[in-house]
Amino acid sequence: MFSRMKITAFTGNYSDNIKRLKKALAECDAVVIGAGAGLSTSAGFVYSGERFEKHFSDFEKKYGFHDMYAGGFYPYQTKEEFWAYWSRYIYVNRYTDAPKPVYNELFELVKNKDYFVITTNVDHCFQKAGFDKKRLFYTQGDYGLFQCSVPCHDKTYENKEIIRRMVEEQKDMRVPTELLPTCPVCGEPMTMNLRSDDTFVEDEGWHEAAERYENFLRTRKGKVLFLELGVGYNTPGIIKYPFWQMTAKNPNATFACINYGEAVTIDEIADRSICIDGDIGDAIDAIIRSSATIR
Repeated sequence: MFSRMKITAFTGNYSDNIKRLKKALAECDAVVIGAGAGLSTSAGFVYSGERFEKHFSDFEKKYGFHDMYAGGFYPYQTKEEFWAYWSRYIYVNRYTDAPKPVYNELFELVKNKDYFVITTNVDHCFQKAGFDKKRLFYTQGDYGLFQCSVPCHDKTYENKEIIRRMVEEQKDMRVPTELLPTCPVCGEPMTMNLRSDDTFVEDEGWHEAAERYENFLRTRKGKVLFLELGVGYNTPGIIKYPFWQMTAKNPNATFACINYGEAVTIDEIADRSICIDGDIGDAIDAIIRSSATIR
């Protein structure tokens, strides 16, 4: 559908692109935000280094892994160990605030606009920053939800209270057996509502959000800004490729991308693209501080 040729952020200098994006935000009729892992990384949700050491140094010493991702794939011998790790992981990456106010500052940029957000992130940062829940579509799930591991039915369950108890009551990197989550319908183990295989549950809320997103796209035909933030190539068919396609189809649309090392567009829409290669938080700060005159 698209040519293979990509155009990097170096099609203009950084400050000029910041001003162009600020102008595009001011003049657009609607903004569609597509957010990937790079946005949460910019907000301080990093999974190695000091943050990993702070929360998982005991796991590192016992099991020998050195970052949170590796810990998520470790073959724990018991469910008590598995949930000791995952409860702590969910708690620090879902129920605590991001170390940096990147999401809050993004909200300040768009809160008075007609906006919608589609994201592959599962850390709930958008809602915690004030984004309207009915303008959010979490395509890949939510750390804050459990589902049946089978699954025997298409329903998800809030997990905040049980996660809190697992974190507070675990000892020697094990949770009490009585806290192991089981499906209330079939009795099989519960798991996180994360899209990793064909057992992912798309519950009623997921389908309602998908419908709202499709309706938003269908009814906004004027000056639409497709703003891609921190999206890589793990699942480009969810945000990146559709954003390129929708920009190509709408001559009044603008595509903007902020991403460290992967701020690219395609030839077909290069003249209506703004690519900023750098940290998202820094770029948002620069937009806020920019003295660009908006007409």
